[in-house]
Amino acid sequence: MTIKLLGPTWHNCDGMTRRNFLVAGAFGIGGFTLADLLRAESDAGIGSSNKAVINIHLDGGPPQMDMIDLKPHAPVEVRGEFNPIATTIPAFQVCELMPKLATVADRFAFIRSLVGSAGRHDAFQCQSGFDNKSLTTIGGRAAMGCVVSKLCGSTDDAAPTFVDLMQGRPFVRNSARPGFLGPAYKPFRPDISEMFARPLEDGMKRELAALGSNHATSLSLSGDIDAGRLSDRGHLLDQLDRVRRNVDASGMMDAMDRFHQQAASILTSGRFADALDLSQISDRELDRYTASTSTVERCTTAEDHLSMRKFLLARRLIEAGVRVVSVSFSDFDTHSSNFQRMRHMLPTLDHGFHALVTDLDERGMLDDVSIVAWGEFGRTPTINSKGGRDHWPRVGMAMMAGGGIQAGQVIGATDRTASTPVARPVHYQDVLATLYHNMGINASRTTIRDTTGRPQYLLDQGEPISELV
Repeated sequence: MTIKLLGPTWHNCDGMTRRNFLVAGAFGIGGFTLADLLRAESDAGIGSSNKAVINIHLDGGPPQMDMIDLKPHAPVEVRGEFNPIATTIPAFQVCELMPKLATVADRFAFIRSLVGSAGRHDAFQCQSGFDNKSLTTIGGRAAMGCVVSKLCGSTDDAAPTFVDLMQGRPFVRNSARPGFLGPAYKPFRPDISEMFARPLEDGMKRELAALGSNHATSLSLSGDIDAGRLSDRGHLLDQLDRVRRNVDASGMMDAMDRFHQQAASILTSGRFADALDLSQISDRELDRYTASTSTVERCTTAEDHLSMRKFLLARRLIEAGVRVVSVSFSDFDTHSSNFQRMRHMLPTLDHGFHALVTDLDERGMLDDVSIVAWGEFGRTPTINSKGGRDHWPRVGMAMMAGGGIQAGQVIGATDRTASTPVARPVHYQDVLATLYHNMGINASRTTIRDTTGRPQYLLDQGEPISELV
């Protein structure tokens, strides 16, 4: 691949308890918040961590009753065509199309009662925990990866804190966005379209065009500029632009500065570019993340058997120092031919889940890397006249693994048609709070100042899932 780059106990991002006396003292200094302390420690180079998150978006809304919440005794118009199979968790079953997942189910937590969906066809809620309308007057909420970049990232890092590999619907709708944090905290978005094809519908092409040229991040210098010249130019720009930077209200000058510094670190290190280069990987490792070729006719917007190599890229990026990676897998928007499409997609996803979790475990990384797989909502219990399932925001599903969670659990339950939670509802923000917790960040106590200077909590209602942490 050629990369073209023109009182309480507080926890910091490394999961270690931080000096309580500093925290206590900090709150005695007018307005100094925990976020300020985190930034100060980051600036001072205090603490390091391997804690990371892989956020997998199941683009379109996965059908919970065809994956992890099968209802074999429901009416035929609800239960569908698939049979349940036993797993390594007693009395818990998954779809017959996911036999590899069944063998490692005890390393996952399965959430069957995900609630609070905003009902939108994008990944923003899975990225931030919020509806896209929240705080729009000041730029909107920030994705978790952007928040982690703000709290834990440094321009001296050899890899960006947050990398967005999402394609398809969530990619073109710009779900992993920095909101009120400003453009300095945008994710890095390498163009992986030549590696992973995900055909776009006409509407998505129009959305992509509307985003302009900034939808992907360039990560290489032109051939006649080396790192030394980059450094000299940076020094000159710093001198010339100091006044403009001080009066720039849009944040673009800060974003340019931050990108310039980050690019210099990345280019001189090479670790990040190497992580994205699949040509350096052995055939044996590639094969591990390559699903069997499907014999089922593939929908034009569904991904192929090579798509699980995105999970391999995510693992390699984390090894290179990235803290949050967002990945997508398409296309679960099954308004028609739901069962045929699942026969193609679920075995591929099954292969990928098994490869990622076992690979991380063998490398000793699983306790440090939190994995979540979910979508924007569930699907309707009743099968429509086209053999499909429609949007169902009332309840959905999520799967979590790694990060030190208490795995081997099934959380929540739905009624006999998988249409309504009847036990232990879990909100999107609860999942995000758990991910933050695994990163060593207390989302209910940590604040970041918005563009008006007002402190905003990372989440406004979520709590870490008590059964998992």
